Amino acid sequence: MLEYSEIKERKYIVFENEPWEVISSHVFRKQQRKPVNATKLRNLITGRITEISFHVSDKVEEADIDKKEVKYLYTNKGEYWFSEANDPSKRFKLDEEIIGPGAKFLKPNILMDVMLFDDPTSSEASNRRGKIIGLKVPIKMELKVIEAHEATKGNTAQGANKMVKLETGAEIQVPMFIKEGDVVRVNTETGEYTDRI
Repeated sequence: MLEYSEIKERKYIVFENEPWEVISSHVFRKQQRKPVNATKLRNLITGRITEISFHVSDKVEEADIDKKEVKYLYTNKGEYWFSEANDPSKRFKLDEEIIGPGAKFLKPNILMDVMLFDDPTSSEASNRRGKIIGLKVPIKMELKVIEAHEATKGNTAQGANKMVKLETGAEIQVPMFIKEGDVVRVNTETGEYTDRI
């Protein structure tokens, strides 16, 4: 069990029977009152962010979060298929909600970590051990541009952008100088172009 002051950044806790990541915490005292830990938490299942204040008497359980390396295989009709990194015969699918906004930037055969939550409150034994609750998509991905319109003359003084299509099918805004065949680096969290390789 964690004391109220031990609920700090990058810790995983169980709150209201769900796993949460502590994004920020600040222990302070208001005048003559007892200290309080004002935290910002992100639900690892729904992605919802909320602010919770923990008081001196509060204790929370540390969430048992494991990581396992997996390989992304392909997408078919909205289903994202993966396999264990060292055993391609052990395949499973994940919903886009679990993967998050980075799903549209996944390239076949890339390795990444899934987050597994051991849920002691689950009545089903299969859900109790190692339920997949999230996927750590690499923050930056290098992707090839497969479709780009030629730059047109005109107002480029303000750093004009254009839409291009990437090898994964995702479309992003890039500067006018990007051509078909270029490899660009994309931030998977924001879906924005960062630079050309």
